[in-house]
Amino acid sequence: MLHWTLVFLVIALVAALLGFGGIAGTAAGIAKILFFVFLILWVVSLISRRTRV
Repeated sequence: MLHWTLVFLVIALVAALLGFGGIAGTAAGIAKILFFVFLILWVVSLISRRTRV
Protein backbone atom coordinates (compact mmCIF):
# COMPACT_ATOMS: atom_id res chain seq x y z
CA MET A 1 0.00 0.00 0.00
CA LEU A 2 2.79 2.38 0.88
CA HIS A 3 4.49 1.50 -2.41
CA TRP A 4 1.45 2.66 -4.40
CA THR A 5 1.32 5.86 -2.37
CA LEU A 6 4.88 6.66 -3.35
CA VAL A 7 4.19 5.77 -6.99
CA PHE A 8 1.26 8.19 -7.18
CA LEU A 9 3.30 10.85 -5.38
CA VAL A 10 6.06 10.57 -7.98
CA ILE A 11 3.48 10.70 -10.78
CA ALA A 12 2.01 13.84 -9.23
CA LEU A 13 5.41 15.50 -8.95
CA VAL A 14 6.39 14.68 -12.54
CA ALA A 15 3.02 15.83 -13.86
CA ALA A 16 3.29 19.07 -11.90
CA LEU A 17 6.76 19.73 -13.27
CA LEU A 18 5.52 19.16 -16.82
CA GLY A 19 2.55 21.47 -16.32
CA PHE A 20 -0.29 18.96 -16.15
CA GLY A 21 -2.14 20.42 -13.19
CA GLY A 22 -5.26 18.26 -13.38
CA ILE A 23 -3.35 15.00 -13.52
CA ALA A 24 -1.02 16.16 -10.76
CA GLY A 25 -3.94 17.07 -8.51
CA THR A 26 -5.68 13.77 -9.12
CA ALA A 27 -2.53 11.73 -8.50
CA ALA A 28 -1.79 13.70 -5.32
CA GLY A 29 -5.35 13.11 -4.10
CA ILE A 30 -5.07 9.38 -4.73
CA ALA A 31 -1.70 9.30 -2.96
CA LYS A 32 -3.20 11.08 0.04
CA ILE A 33 -6.12 8.65 0.25
CA LEU A 34 -3.84 5.61 -0.06
CA PHE A 35 -1.55 7.00 2.64
CA PHE A 36 -4.41 7.42 5.10
CA VAL A 37 -5.72 3.93 4.30
CA PHE A 38 -2.21 2.60 4.94
CA LEU A 39 -2.06 4.43 8.28
CA ILE A 40 -5.44 3.09 9.37
CA LEU A 41 -4.51 -0.49 8.45
CA TRP A 42 -1.17 -0.12 10.21
CA VAL A 43 -2.80 1.11 13.44
CA VAL A 44 -5.37 -1.70 13.29
CA SER A 45 -2.61 -4.27 12.88
CA LEU A 46 -0.73 -2.80 15.85
CA ILE A 47 -3.84 -2.92 18.03
CA SER A 48 -4.71 -6.47 17.00
CA ARG A 49 -1.17 -7.62 17.68
CA ARG A 50 -1.25 -6.09 21.13
CA THR A 51 -4.51 -7.69 22.19
CA ARG A 52 -3.38 -11.21 21.22
CA VAL A 53 -0.23 -11.18 23.37
